[in-house]
Amino acid sequence: MRNAFQMRWVLLLAILVGLAAHADVVRVTVDGTINPVSSEYIGRGIERGSDQHAQAVLVELRTPGGLVDSTREIISKILASPVPVIVFVYPTGSHSASAGFYILEAADVAAMAPGTNTGAAHPVLAGGTMDPIMKEKVENDLAAFMRSFAGKRGRNVEVAESAVRQSKSFTDQEALQQHLIDYIAKDPADLLKQIDGKTITRFDGRTAILHTAGAQIVDYEMTLKEQILEFLMDPNITFLILIIGAAAIYFEFNHPGAVIPGVVGVIFVMLAIFALNLLPLRFAGVALLVTAFILFVLEAKLGTHGALGIGGIAMMILGALLLVDGPIPQMRIHPLTAVAVSIPFGLLTIFLVNIAMRARRGKVVTGVRGLIGEVGVAHTALRPQGKVFVHGELWDAYCQAGADPGQTVRITSVHDLTLAVEPVNVGVPVGSSLN
Repeated sequence: MRNAFQMRWVLLLAILVGLAAHADVVRVTVDGTINPVSSEYIGRGIERGSDQHAQAVLVELRTPGGLVDSTREIISKILASPVPVIVFVYPTGSHSASAGFYILEAADVAAMAPGTNTGAAHPVLAGGTMDPIMKEKVENDLAAFMRSFAGKRGRNVEVAESAVRQSKSFTDQEALQQHLIDYIAKDPADLLKQIDGKTITRFDGRTAILHTAGAQIVDYEMTLKEQILEFLMDPNITFLILIIGAAAIYFEFNHPGAVIPGVVGVIFVMLAIFALNLLPLRFAGVALLVTAFILFVLEAKLGTHGALGIGGIAMMILGALLLVDGPIPQMRIHPLTAVAVSIPFGLLTIFLVNIAMRARRGKVVTGVRGLIGEVGVAHTALRPQGKVFVHGELWDAYCQAGADPGQTVRITSVHDLTLAVEPVNVGVPVGSSLN
């Protein structure tokens, strides 16, 4: 009886070992700039792999680079991951440059597809240029950062550091020959087959054997929040949403009660502000955009024949270009976007403000207030009260100076449906307006 019980436990243990040997591989796909959203996404993917006791987490990476802070966060999560992390530059034709190179070198297993490239990891200060001292400080800091994990991963530290200091780039074959990566694979299935049974040394010194040949790749998708934020991480999209939101709010101010433009405007502006909070925002750009709006209003109010309007458009274009201070071109507003959005928006704003100013300066022609200045005829003697005939209607009227029946009078004010009038010179056409 005891032997049968022991056999059951041995069989159960064998089944569990077999299941562990064929555990899933969790795949996260990063296709774009390295930013706070991609950092959160990769971190959650590693957590999912840990919770499911996955054999590994596979990060398919294709990126032009990104923010240093987000790169550091991602690497710290990879180094502390309880499950092995595989970084694979895939598919053919893609690249993992700048920040992507750091992430590739930090992986437990680094791999590239044929026809891919990596490297070009020299730091670029947001804004474009650095003074020599700052350049040296930033370069030394990131070179030391690379050395801190590349050597423990078994990578060629000297060559890896050359990508930081000299901005060198490497094809897949060059990276493999110079020990920057471990494998070249045509696709994820080929990669998992190649690394099956391999023993790797984790960052903390522990060893692990990979059992990936029969593993199923399970895709781990971004949440809806992350998908929205990833969309907004494009500075061109964020700028466009900000401008649309500002235009909608302005329309609501000029047409109170429309409601929908105001709601849409507030939502768009809040989304833009939230996205800009995650991007490297330059407040000089914000100041220039505010200045542009002020110039648009002054142009409509003062009528400078376009001088202030052109200045406002120029300020808006410059503000757009400076608004997001990204380290790579993909994280800055494109000049074409700045021009294509700023010129139409500037012209439209001047046009709408000009209409609003004219409407406020113009005479009211509807309602009771529209009667002021109108000319009518005294229907009865005004001593001082009586009746006047205006636009085919009889009105109660009051004339301090008095007026005879048939005399032409002009309306000066209206009080509780009683018209205050005054006599006018003979010869003024009845029904006309005197201002």
